[in-house]
Amino acid sequence: MARTLQKKRKRKRRRKRILVVVLIIIALLAVTFLLAWKVFVVEKVNVEGNEIYSDEQISEWVLDDDHSWNSLYVFFKSKFSKQDEIPFVDTMDVTLDSPTELTITVTEKGILGYTYVPSAEAYAYFDQDGFVVELSDELVDDVMRISGLSVEQAKLYEKLDIDSPTLKTLLTLTQLLVKYNRQPEVIYINDNTMLLSYGDIQVDLGASTSLTAKILRMDEIMGRLGGESGTLHLDTVSDDGGDIYFKPGEMVKIPDY
Repeated sequence: MARTLQKKRKRKRRRKRILVVVLIIIALLAVTFLLAWKVFVVEKVNVEGNEIYSDEQISEWVLDDDHSWNSLYVFFKSKFSKQDEIPFVDTMDVTLDSPTELTITVTEKGILGYTYVPSAEAYAYFDQDGFVVELSDELVDDVMRISGLSVEQAKLYEKLDIDSPTLKTLLTLTQLLVKYNRQPEVIYINDNTMLLSYGDIQVDLGASTSLTAKILRMDEIMGRLGGESGTLHLDTVSDDGGDIYFKPGEMVKIPDY
């Protein structure tokens, strides 16, 4: 009889301990929920790495549902749910700087230039290796337009559908222009001639030879042509020299594509 009573008391004590543990867990969860509800409220959003889209657009894409007022929710959602694809954006990483502050770090696709592809009715944006990273009907500011190319088709993440020598020349030229911060509005490729358009100034590079020498000479001269209108001829320049002259008023009409 005594043993039976002892067993009952032990079971009671064990049940009480379990109950206490359960209540503590419930209390901790309640406090955690209350903190998450009251403390983790988005008050400030920092956006970094974006050039194509504004801070407001990026914030709207990340904080895109009724629960996005909560910073913890936004943080974990960014880590564990698939992000919608956004044109020209590779990734968006969200960090929790404080209970009320988030930072969105944007990695945009490396765009070097674009050309229009009639069969796709879209602009094909390509990177420094010639791969199409975006097909879109949107025009992005401050990206070099390539005119004169005959592109039959374009597929995402495949190289531009043009012959290999032309592609190699185009990539060499565009990378040189980026290196010397001389990106034109348009690069016009016409037969064996390449023309750069900077609004009222056009630069005739001629054939695809001695491109480094030509861009270096152009870089030296362009600053002296402020207010002028016409064509700077570098078509006879080679690694060993060549004639350079400026012809006022001479302008080539560049087709849209």
